[in-house]
Amino acid sequence: MKNLSIIKRRIYLVFVLLLGAGMGHVSSRTIYAGAGQVYTDIRSAINACMAGDTLVITKGIYKEGNLVIDKPLYITGQDMPVLDGEKKHEVISVKSSYVTIRGLHIRYSGQSTLNDPGGIKVYDAVNVTIEDNELQDNFFGIYIQYGKNCIIRNNIIKASQKEEYHSGNGIHCWKSDSLQITGNRIEGHRDGIYFEFVTHSVIWRNISQHNLRYGLHFMFSNDDAYITNYFKNNGAGVAVMFTKRVTMINNTFEKSWGDAAYGALFKEISDCYMSGNKFTSNTTGLFLDGSSRIRMERNLFRSNGWGMRLQASCIENTIAENSFVGNTFDVATNGSLTLNTFRENYWDKYEGYDLDKDGIGDVPFRPLSLFSVIVEKNPPAMLLYRSFMIGLLDKSEKLLPSLTPEQFIDNRPRMKPSL
Repeated sequence: MKNLSIIKRRIYLVFVLLLGAGMGHVSSRTIYAGAGQVYTDIRSAINACMAGDTLVITKGIYKEGNLVIDKPLYITGQDMPVLDGEKKHEVISVKSSYVTIRGLHIRYSGQSTLNDPGGIKVYDAVNVTIEDNELQDNFFGIYIQYGKNCIIRNNIIKASQKEEYHSGNGIHCWKSDSLQITGNRIEGHRDGIYFEFVTHSVIWRNISQHNLRYGLHFMFSNDDAYITNYFKNNGAGVAVMFTKRVTMINNTFEKSWGDAAYGALFKEISDCYMSGNKFTSNTTGLFLDGSSRIRMERNLFRSNGWGMRLQASCIENTIAENSFVGNTFDVATNGSLTLNTFRENYWDKYEGYDLDKDGIGDVPFRPLSLFSVIVEKNPPAMLLYRSFMIGLLDKSEKLLPSLTPEQFIDNRPRMKPSL
């Protein structure tokens, strides 16, 4: 037993010594790059750094081509130094995990549709944080591919391209997992935020506006959430496509105007939840095609051309406790059979009464107007909007429904808006 105790102590001592040797490089250093420093350029400072060091880039303009980060580093700017890609290079390529980049002004990356250069591009890495940077006129602003547990936070990302084919996306994420996209401002890119094959991620408190195509574009990205974001004046609005189990809470979709513009487009999505969202002043607030088992509750549809366009390919959706106010058409569909549920929504066009004062109308409401059905099949008929004959047709259809789907009805309309 004594020998066993000695052996244990020796093993413990060897373990401590090995641990101490392994930790020899853990205590990080701070290395400065810039005019008047030991390292006057960023590249030589990166080469001098060891894993875990802090690199401080001092104020100035740096034109050093493509900078590759291939070791764990904490990189921070002092007084917002400028890294200029001269429209030739990807500015920063992150090829290591455990990297932080903050406080830099990154501009003028190269443009190429073959390799998609960015202001900052992350390659197959985990635990990368990109925060408090300004990115100006890059092809892609921030690009994450095969990333995991990465954070993109509080960055300003702007571009001034005029054509989609000359522009990449502000924040582009591909085949990644567990990302946090938080508090960024994105303007002037093709898509503000783009997700493709991205799972278990959160998009929170971002402002995405004046982008050429979509403010947010989801493709094949399951089990994500976007919460309290603001999407305004984007060319086609927001698109969520071929996706399952997405949570959408407290977002604002505003001022997307045009024939193919929507506050939000849902294409082939299922098993999603949305609540507290505001669709305001869009050609179409929400357009659903081939989407099923979505629960929509306590959302506001206000001052849109169409509040909601629910195609006949959509089934088993629940539309409950929403408010439809000031829309030209509250809802529209292109089919005669509707397998969705409307319940306890507020409709400002409802003319019923509430004798028992329980807040629910005593007479069911049919929100689908005959004219909206006609326009859905013959768009030029919109020229007759507000004519006496159309008003008469709509009134008669509500009294004796014959052409609108019988199931398109809210049996318990609210007397007051819920949002």
